[in-house]
Amino acid sequence: MMQGVVNLRCEATLTVVVGNSNRKLEAFNTVIDTGFSGFLSLPSSIIASLSLPWSASDIVTLGDGSETLFDLYTGIVIWDGQYREIYIAESETEPLLGMALLYGYRLQVDAVEGGLVKVEAL
Repeated sequence: MMQGVVNLRCEATLTVVVGNSNRKLEAFNTVIDTGFSGFLSLPSSIIASLSLPWSASDIVTLGDGSETLFDLYTGIVIWDGQYREIYIAESETEPLLGMALLYGYRLQVDAVEGGLVKVEAL
């Protein structure tokens, strides 16, 4: 089981450790975005600092219905105690954790400031 917290903006957050194939690892606080179907998004500065390799580009539909092109990079996360290779979307927003990473897990949120966020395998 993994635990996070609801922040001052009422966002469910979870710290995720991300790295490259050489196991250079860094921890990042992410906002859980149930409207994001990908694994994880990170800003270009973090992708560059981790030297993540470019993998592909993909057209995605945003929450407002518009479409945009995202570059995808290959990275490693420590997820539920295991190393897992995932695609990371480049986006100049705060790091977002999407539904592809949550797939197969239960998300429980105590939706109050400072509330507990729990992610556990189904």
